[in-house]
Formats: sequence, structure tokens, C-alpha cells
Amino acid sequence: MHGSGSRDWTIEHPAILVAARVLFTLIFFLSGITHFTDIEGYVALMPEAIPGRVFWVLVSGIVELVGATLVLLGRWPRLGAWLLVLFLVPVTFTVHGYEMMTTQDARMQAIQTSFFLKGLTMTGAALLITQLGVRPSSRRETA
Repeated sequence: MHGSGSRDWTIEHPAILVAARVLFTLIFFLSGITHFTDIEGYVALMPEAIPGRVFWVLVSGIVELVGATLVLLGRWPRLGAWLLVLFLVPVTFTVHGYEMMTTQDARMQAIQTSFFLKGLTMTGAALLITQLGVRPSSRRETA
């Protein structure tokens, strides 16, 4: 990446961009599928105060799969990234943030803190995709 003008990056190796899309979306595909194969497991993760938990598990699985597909294929990747942000923010705070703050078990608190931070990190990456997209710049820039 080279700094110059109004854009501060270019892609030196497009294969790295493809690998990054695969690595970023893999967790959403795996998680999205298990939202349908282990519905009760996901419902159990959610605070009981949330109404319609089965509905939200199914909706979040769809949002994950659609968002990850759009980012991976590079077809409307910014929309896909916004869908992933829409998924990540409530899950990060209502599931992992809640558990991190309320669990009495120190080991589980550490695990939930890690999951919470992972959710924040993935949200940051998705937000970058909403702004930068997933394709190399059409204009090569030099420092």
C-alpha cells in the first residue's frame, strides 16, 4: 500500500485480497449454517428477556449468510458488509457483552470478553469494507 492523494491505499497483490475475503467470511458461513442446524443452542446463548429468540436466530443466520456471500463474491460487497455490521452489533452487545458483564465464573468471563472483543474487531473490519469495498483500486498510485 502506498500513500498518495485522496486515496491512501492500493492493492499490490490481488490474490491477498481474495484470501482476505475468504478468511473474513468463513466464520460467517460456518456460524450462519449452524444457526439452522443448532437453533436451540443459539437460543440458549441469548438472554431470556429477548422476545422471539427462535425468530432472531433464524433471521441472524440468514443475514450472516447473505452478507458473507455478497462480500465473498464481490457482488454488492458494501451492502454485504453492512448486513454483517447489522448482525454483529446486536450479537456482540446482547450476547457476549451481557455474558461478559453478568457471569460470575472468571474463566467464562474471560471467554466472553474474548468473544466481545472479537465481535468488535469483526465489526471494524466490516465497517472498513463498507467504505473501501473489496476490489483493487482501478488507478495505481505511487508514493
